[in-house]
Amino acid sequence: MSLTQLPAWQALSAAAAQLTATPLAACLDDDERNRQLRLQLNGCHFDFTRQRLNREVIAHLLSLAEQTAVADKTRHMLSGDVINASEQRAVLHTALRGGAQVDTATRQAVEDVQKQLNDVAAQIRGGRWLGFSGKAITDVVHIGIGGSHLGPELAVEALSGYHSSALRLHFIANIDANIFHRVLHGLNPETTLFIIASKSFGTLETKQNALSARSWFIERTNALAGVSRHFIGVTSNVPAAVEFGLDAANLFPMWDWVGGRYSLWSAVGLPLLLAIGEDQFSRFLAGARQADEHLLQASAAANLPTLSALIATWNYNFLGAGSLAVLCYDERLRLLPDYLQQLEMESNGKSVTVDGEKVDYHTMPVLWGGVGTNGQHAYHQLLHQGTRAYTADFILVAGDDRNMRDHHHWLLANALGQSQAMALGFAAAADEPHRHVPGNHPTTTIVLDELSPATLGTLLALYEHKVFCQGAIWNINSFDQWGVELGKELAIPIHAQLSGTVCGEAPGEDSRTAQDPATQGLIDHIKSRH
Repeated sequence: MSLTQLPAWQALSAAAAQLTATPLAACLDDDERNRQLRLQLNGCHFDFTRQRLNREVIAHLLSLAEQTAVADKTRHMLSGDVINASEQRAVLHTALRGGAQVDTATRQAVEDVQKQLNDVAAQIRGGRWLGFSGKAITDVVHIGIGGSHLGPELAVEALSGYHSSALRLHFIANIDANIFHRVLHGLNPETTLFIIASKSFGTLETKQNALSARSWFIERTNALAGVSRHFIGVTSNVPAAVEFGLDAANLFPMWDWVGGRYSLWSAVGLPLLLAIGEDQFSRFLAGARQADEHLLQASAAANLPTLSALIATWNYNFLGAGSLAVLCYDERLRLLPDYLQQLEMESNGKSVTVDGEKVDYHTMPVLWGGVGTNGQHAYHQLLHQGTRAYTADFILVAGDDRNMRDHHHWLLANALGQSQAMALGFAAAADEPHRHVPGNHPTTTIVLDELSPATLGTLLALYEHKVFCQGAIWNINSFDQWGVELGKELAIPIHAQLSGTVCGEAPGEDSRTAQDPATQGLIDHIKSRH
């Protein structure tokens, strides 16, 4: 039976037609409902009370979780079964933090690599890792893209208050040369260490940036042999990394059962380990492990990832929400929307089921967002008085780490006021229609007790599991990304035309590959301006 034919789906369709005529404010009058929609785990408080649903809808959603076997699929994932069918892989990123039921050999391999990472990090942090000229490392440049970049950069910035080393950490992802030059400007090659994170060691952007970094280093030091002391690799393609010039002893694995956007918990997280040290990194992993245990053990009604995914399904498939805004009321979390864009949209932006059948329902909408209160003076106008249906996650931190209470109270007050306005709106007088704010927009508010390694680990892992549960409901594969490859493949012949070498012919010859008229016109225009 297809998803849209399930009894729970049919019941939700009928309930949506009725509930759209009910103001969200009326839902808030139900105290029992409100208690049911307030959940917490490890210092992360989730308040779903401003979602536009009642107890009847909640019951139908929980039936949907049962009818789509979310709990069974969870056990399959955490047991190491091959759930990534299109690539014939298990999905075991949870094993990196001890949250999966894996065989002894896998568990031992994970522990061994973590010990090696801790040892290398201690050497670098303690000034014992010396460059080719005998000087200690002062700057670390992490080169990756997508999952091997977004997670580490987010975590390093979010946990800036826990940095316990003088190391300066930098990140390069985009192939744009302006980023490369901005990051490396002023760095001393004798005291700079590069981390190259690429599962295949062939990803275009990472490979090009790594080659440029190696050239930058050699040109300034004339020390080809020094590459092995200034470059560390995180990859599953050891031969390619060694050919590049990396010492095999300085390579850390990315197992095929870890997808890029789930790799922060692996050696890809080395920048965070360098920043906060072994003890705090262990707390980060432990926070994520609590989310894993919660996913496996909690009933659907009290299961944060399951409930989050069910409510998202309600918003996207029944209330017509076309986007999810992630509104972070803490500057340290400014990169969280970027991270979640990849996590949610690359995972669940699919149009076929795990069986290859075309879906007849919407899957993941556009995820976007920013930092409050800046956003209030930019796009919140559209959120309050625009015509599009959306949902939003507000993320707050209760603790005041900077001891500036007035600043912090105003920040929190604005977050609560904005979410209140989205829910309740404002009924303007008949002669002032321009002041009318319709409200009835569903939002979730997440309050962290503090922004610590443990709470951040829990929060990110809960979002990971929400993505998994969402894919389980929609019957799609959340762990492949075939659509990403097409544009990369099409870029190859375009690059050949731009660089003047097509099909092996000499530079400068006017040969062309078969391009559509629009693309060829743009290529010709760009070449005329070189």
